[in-house]
Amino acid sequence: MKADPFVQNATALNNELDWLFQVLDTRIKLHFEQDCAHRDVFELSPPALENDQSSFARFLQHYRFDVAERLVFILALTPYVRPQLLDVLFTKNTVSNRDFTEFGGYSSASFGGFLPSAETALFLLAGNDLTRRFSFYSLFDADHIFAEHGILSLEKMSAGEPHLNGVLSINREIIELVTTGKVGRPSFGADFPAKRITTEMEWDDLVLDSATMDDVLEIKAWLAHGDTLLYDLELAKKVKPGYRSLFYGPPGTGKTLTASLLGKGFERDVYRIDLSSVISKYIGETEKNLEKIFQKAELRDWILFFDEADALFGKRTKISSSHDRFANQEVSYLLQRVEDYPGVVILASNMRANLDDAFVRRFQSIIHFPMPDASERLQLWKSAFSAKTELQKSIDLKEVAGRYELSGGSIMNVVRYATLWALERGERLITNADLQEGIRKEFQKEGKTV
Repeated sequence: MKADPFVQNATALNNELDWLFQVLDTRIKLHFEQDCAHRDVFELSPPALENDQSSFARFLQHYRFDVAERLVFILALTPYVRPQLLDVLFTKNTVSNRDFTEFGGYSSASFGGFLPSAETALFLLAGNDLTRRFSFYSLFDADHIFAEHGILSLEKMSAGEPHLNGVLSINREIIELVTTGKVGRPSFGADFPAKRITTEMEWDDLVLDSATMDDVLEIKAWLAHGDTLLYDLELAKKVKPGYRSLFYGPPGTGKTLTASLLGKGFERDVYRIDLSSVISKYIGETEKNLEKIFQKAELRDWILFFDEADALFGKRTKISSSHDRFANQEVSYLLQRVEDYPGVVILASNMRANLDDAFVRRFQSIIHFPMPDASERLQLWKSAFSAKTELQKSIDLKEVAGRYELSGGSIMNVVRYATLWALERGERLITNADLQEGIRKEFQKEGKTV
């Protein structure tokens, strides 16, 4: 019986919050020189995660948070799950009759609880130890994992005010993930230039040659056993997380369908990146647009599918202007970002030669999707027509498959055309003339003649 994600997350969060309470209690006792069982808050170990399958635990494992990072994260999350735990920080200084400045944090007119700031986190981690305090400043740097991955940020202070007094602001989507185990799907738009792709087809509908299918099965194996390889077998220190694959071959040969089926088979959303929306003429904007996608994708374990990838990841230009230099810097950054993505990334291109060699070396697999041969085309023709239509007796699908070299996508275009004209005549009989005209139109698109 599948475990209830609410129960799993509640159990994991209860354990984490109990640990935070112990840290908080210990820090306050040490600060006020009261009797205490510990000399340092770091003597209190956080809950073990190895056998915890909750979304909360998997999130922490995914980002490999150390003890300090876990403490800051659960501190920021506490107002959303157990706000009363922080009420102790409202204690008044009896000498000044005001809040203790060193505790940091705020309350607001709309929220009566304690909102922790970076100052609160530093108090818990370091107390009055300035050397230790300074060592933890990096937790709030722009290049720390919190900021780089959009996990945690500090609300901006007014000019002249210490920035570490900024309230810890946690990404709303992360709150949803670590509490309910689910995050709503984003809508396509200027702020999110990617679309979810799905298919009603099954693996049996996918027609590929044996070599291509064998390569695709490697991706399926990673999706099935990647976490076991990294964490149960403890290879995470030696093997980079994630899987990167290049699909190349002519249009209509099954690249998009394969990506969709991989997602469907493992209950992972597949998002196709709209490169026309991502690529910007303004320097630096392309990087920002893609970063939005990566940040959302990491939380949800999406499969990212870059169609016509050579438009973005093609061979880099020689530097002849400042724009070329910045464009190449963007590509270099994106190459590294794709390499660091812990999920599956698939890039599709019509030609392998179009892609930058430096990027190709980062792939775990390079899979060729060739034009189907005659026997594969026959399979495609046989499965393409609706069972509720009838083919004219003069149509010999074996002869059609052997004579006309068409991709699976083109075959479906022919079927669509022929079926529509049959319906236009008020019947469901597809004639040889309909079929031949559909084939002629497909060849015409490619500048060929039948």
